[in-house]
Amino acid sequence: MKINEPRQNNLTQTSILAQNAGKAEGKLTYSSHLRKFKLRWILAVSCLPLFGIYTAFGIAPQNLNDVPISMVTEEIALPFENSTLKSDEDLSQTFWYKDYVRRDDTLNSILTRLNIRNRSVFEFIRADITASEIASSLTPGRQIKAETDIEGNLIQLEFELNNSQLVRLVKTEDGYESRKDLRVLTSQPILKSAKINSSLFAATDSANIPDHIAIQLADIFESEINFHTDLRKGDHFNVIYEGLYDQGELVKAGSVLAAEFINNGKTYRAIGLRDDTNKMQYYTPEGKSVHKSFLRSPLEFSRVSSGFSTARYHPVLQKVRAHKGVDFAAPTGTRIKASADGVVDFVGQKGGYGNVIILKHANGISTLYGHLSRFSSGLRRGARVGQGAIIGFVGMTGVATGPHLHYEFLVNGQHRDPMKVALPRTNAINASNKTAFELASTERLAQLSLLNSTNIALLE
Repeated sequence: MKINEPRQNNLTQTSILAQNAGKAEGKLTYSSHLRKFKLRWILAVSCLPLFGIYTAFGIAPQNLNDVPISMVTEEIALPFENSTLKSDEDLSQTFWYKDYVRRDDTLNSILTRLNIRNRSVFEFIRADITASEIASSLTPGRQIKAETDIEGNLIQLEFELNNSQLVRLVKTEDGYESRKDLRVLTSQPILKSAKINSSLFAATDSANIPDHIAIQLADIFESEINFHTDLRKGDHFNVIYEGLYDQGELVKAGSVLAAEFINNGKTYRAIGLRDDTNKMQYYTPEGKSVHKSFLRSPLEFSRVSSGFSTARYHPVLQKVRAHKGVDFAAPTGTRIKASADGVVDFVGQKGGYGNVIILKHANGISTLYGHLSRFSSGLRRGARVGQGAIIGFVGMTGVATGPHLHYEFLVNGQHRDPMKVALPRTNAINASNKTAFELASTERLAQLSLLNSTNIALLE
C-alpha cells in the first residue's frame, strides 16, 4: 500500500493542473470574444459619417443643368481718379535723403545715391556759378541733403560748403535757383579732463580734445605757464569749450569757455567772457585779466635752444660774447606772433639778424624778432599790430646754424631776459560787464568742480 501512494498523489496533482488549465483557457476565450465585440461597435460607430455622406449624394439631384443662371452687373467706385494707380496724395509725397561725400565720389555718384533722377539738376549744377562749387568741393565727410518727389525729381538740395556756409538749390516754376546761406549752428558746452604724461598735445589727443582747443589753452595760460619747460608728468587740466552742432551733430569746436590747469601742484583758472566786439576775453574768477600785456613767447610751441646770457660762446663766430635775447628752436615757416600791441619800427634786413622786425610798445618797451624766413604780407614801418598778430615766419637768415627765432626784450634801450622780466597785466574786467561775468563765473566754476570730482578721479 505504501508503494502505491506516490503514484496516487501524482494523479491527483495532474488532475488539479488540468482543471486549472481548463479554467485559464476558458478565461482567455471569454476575453477574446469581449475584445472582438468592442471592436465591432467601434467600427460601426466610425462608419456612421460615411453612411451620411453616401445618403447625401444619393438624395442630391443628379442634373445641375436645370439651375437657372443670370449675370448681375454692378458699378463699383474706384479709389483712384482717371484709372491711375497713384492718387494725388501719393504724387505729392516727398522724401528726404541725407548722405556724406565719400572718397573718390563724383557729382553723378553722390546725386544718384540721393535718388535724384532728373538730368536737369546735373546740367544746372555744372552751368550755375554758385551751384558749380558743389562739384569742386566734394571733400570726404561733407554733408549733403536732398528732398525729392516720388519720381526722383529734385525739390531742394543743401550742401555743406564749409563749417559756416551752405549751398542751397531750390526748385521754382522757372527751373532751379541757387544761393549761399550761413550755417545756423547751436552751441552747447563740452566738458573734458586730461592728464599730462608727456606733452599738452599728447594729453588732448588721448582725451579726444581738438588741437584747436589745445592751442587756445596754451594761449590762455602762457603768461603763467611756460609750456616749453614747465609741464610735469602728472599735471592735469579741465576745460569747458563750445561745441557747435547742426541738428544734433557736432560740426566743430568753438572757443574755450573756462579752463583750469594744475601745474606742479599750483592751480590756475580762467573764465571766458565775450567783449563788445564778440571777442573772447579771459579773466581769473576774481575778474582780473589772465593775459599780461606781453606774451612770454612769440611762438605757440617750441623749445629754448639758447637762453639769455652776458657771456655765451657763439657757435658761428667762435668767440665769447653776450647773448642779449632768447633763441627758440622751431621748424622753418613756424608762425611768429607779436608779443604785445605795438607799432612796426623796422622791417627788413639787419646784419647778423638777417630778416628782422622791431616793434615799439608802450612804456618804453620794444621787442626784436630775428632770422625770419619771410614777413607777413602788408607789414610795413608805422603799421599797428595787435597782440598775437602773425608778423612773420621762422627761418635761418643772417648768422644762424639752424632755423630758430631770436627774440629780444628791451626796456628804455636796455636788454632784459624775456623769460624772466616782470610782465605787467592788462586791465581788469569793465564795470559794465561785471554782472554778466559773475553769472558766467558761478556757472563755469560749478562745472569745473564737477570735472574735478568725477573725471580726474577716473584718470588716477
